[in-house]
Amino acid sequence: MALLQTPVVKTGEKVQAFKLMGTDNKVWQLDDFKDKSALLIMFICNHCPYVKAIQQRLVADVKTLQAMNIGVVAINSNDPADYPEDDMAHMKKISQELGYTFPYLFDETQEVGKSFGAVCTPDFFGYNAKGELQYRGRLDAFAREARPENAKAELVEALRLIAQTGKGLSEQFSSMGCSIKWRNED
Repeated sequence: MALLQTPVVKTGEKVQAFKLMGTDNKVWQLDDFKDKSALLIMFICNHCPYVKAIQQRLVADVKTLQAMNIGVVAINSNDPADYPEDDMAHMKKISQELGYTFPYLFDETQEVGKSFGAVCTPDFFGYNAKGELQYRGRLDAFAREARPENAKAELVEALRLIAQTGKGLSEQFSSMGCSIKWRNED
């Protein structure tokens, strides 16, 4: 498992279209979020210890974002042939066990993950209402540690600002996690 960090945000880059099956057996696409004040697209998976460490915080933070009319969607682009824990059956189980209130989508062809330039799990992309990238960074400063009670919830603050102003934070910190498990292409 290679530890990677996300590249610096390319502010203004347009959101990529997607149409993927979710753990709720519904096909989701970008247009499903067009009435939202901002949009968070996150690349996560089931097996990565960095994702596992933040899951409870992530669920709580997403509920906060959704209460602000911010759309949230998670995408798993990992190859389940090499990482069976990241297949749709396991995605459904994790989504239900943790009470995901957001669509959790499977990128079977891996084309969506590649079109976004996703590199690791977790990888967070925050877009304004015009579909312009304003945030690419981490959930918070605590990676695999518990977030102290009074600590800053960076992702929530960033998306709140984007929803209110259309612009992201001036200072952003890279996310870090396991590399996305791309299918070997011979």
